[in-house]
Amino acid sequence: MTDVLIVVAHPDDAEIAMGMRMRDHALTGDRVRVHCLSPGAPTPEGAEQRRSECLAAATLLGIAQYTFSHIPDNEFVDRRVEINRELFRVLGERRPDIVYTHFPDDQHLDHRITADEVTTVALREADNLRYFRSPYSHAFEPTEVFVGTPALLQSKAEALRCFASQQQLDMDTFMTLATVTHRQHVHHRVVERFPAGHTCAELFRTARTIQFAAHAEQGNSLS
Repeated sequence: MTDVLIVVAHPDDAEIAMGMRMRDHALTGDRVRVHCLSPGAPTPEGAEQRRSECLAAATLLGIAQYTFSHIPDNEFVDRRVEINRELFRVLGERRPDIVYTHFPDDQHLDHRITADEVTTVALREADNLRYFRSPYSHAFEPTEVFVGTPALLQSKAEALRCFASQQQLDMDTFMTLATVTHRQHVHHRVVERFPAGHTCAELFRTARTIQFAAHAEQGNSLS
């Protein structure tokens, strides 16, 4: 079982960027955790609503654990030390095999700082680090294209509908983007060879992948 940790700045960031990948990890038997640095609302009542929305989406996607820090929105610049401390705590609880987070070049400052601090900690505490593309990523060139199915896309859409407080979540737009996003990066001759039913995608960029030899030979082969 692979331990997957997704670290985001705000509620719904993970589901927007990689809802299909999250569901596929869960269906594969991987243990998927999401940690959100911000409660997503300035009041206790609003934060509780956002938390409930996240937990409802997690149930639909098969997420094993969804946790939160309490870094206020738009105060990430002044809270870097606190964010760094929180990330060491979260990764130290159960060191993940793979960490996903925001791409560092992002128009949203909270996303940028999250990416920077996660990178600092994850490169010390985890083997593999990947960035996902969000709607605010800039100059994102993927090294990994995850191609999903209509069923996975439907699961993503159902999860996003849990975030009723976020009126800007336009399902038609997200569904359309998922079905065309890979066309910008994958040649049509490759797309034509995709397995039947694989028609939508999410994009990622690898920061680091560690691979171990499949065959361990005994002794010194150079002698």
